[in-house]
Amino acid sequence: MTDSSDPRTTAPQVAQLQGAPEWRAIDFISDLHLQPSEPQTVEAWRDYLARSSADAIFMLGDLFEVWVGDDALDEPNSFEAECAALLREAAQKRPLFFLVGNRDFLAGDEFLKRSGMTGLTEPTVLHWAGPSILLSHGDALCLDDVEYQQFRAVSRSPAWQQQLLAQPLAVRRAIGKSARTESEQRKQSGAPYADADAQMVSTWMQAAQAPWLIHGHTHQPADHALGQDHWRIVLSDWHIDATHHRSEVLRVTPEGWQRIPPELA
Repeated sequence: MTDSSDPRTTAPQVAQLQGAPEWRAIDFISDLHLQPSEPQTVEAWRDYLARSSADAIFMLGDLFEVWVGDDALDEPNSFEAECAALLREAAQKRPLFFLVGNRDFLAGDEFLKRSGMTGLTEPTVLHWAGPSILLSHGDALCLDDVEYQQFRAVSRSPAWQQQLLAQPLAVRRAIGKSARTESEQRKQSGAPYADADAQMVSTWMQAAQAPWLIHGHTHQPADHALGQDHWRIVLSDWHIDATHHRSEVLRVTPEGWQRIPPELA
């Protein structure tokens, strides 16, 4: 008997997505943490969207460092509106899919509409020409990050979000700036990110009947063999500035996957 209150053994409700039969190459990216203060990362993403040869692109959360509400799209010359325009242009060439992360979970229907993307729910299993793939941002799987899991439980409630979104945009931007400062302090401290819980990963993959799980969030890109051709594939974060150049696209075909620089995608 399993404990229904234990997230490690509680099967999630898994959404289903049927890929197009003509797809031969699909890309996965996450954790770009786009923000005006990191223009080189933004430019690399812009170039990638313009040149990618993928038949579809999946962005699995934390595309933005912070998303303070879809009304930011209406602010003249806003960073959010600029990004939505870039996405809308890219979406005219191929389907784009978006799954919110822990930084951009307030991104809503208006953002999806203006950017031309299709929103995904957490988690979603993708069926296509290759193996079925379970898609997640990954934050819900990191149970050892107890403080964050407590915040996640509160912040994903509609009442909490409505209360926050009722605040003036300027107030929400200030809150977002404070969150970025805390994040930077954590990076500087060298505190490691929690990893996905192995038992919860197994429960989710069994529920989805998917041999592959692709997620981000942990900033620990790796290919974890789980036995019997089952894999947990962790996406890379992007961070490009004068001293760092970390960025990666996961290109998946029916034959397998490879990690490639965005400029070669």
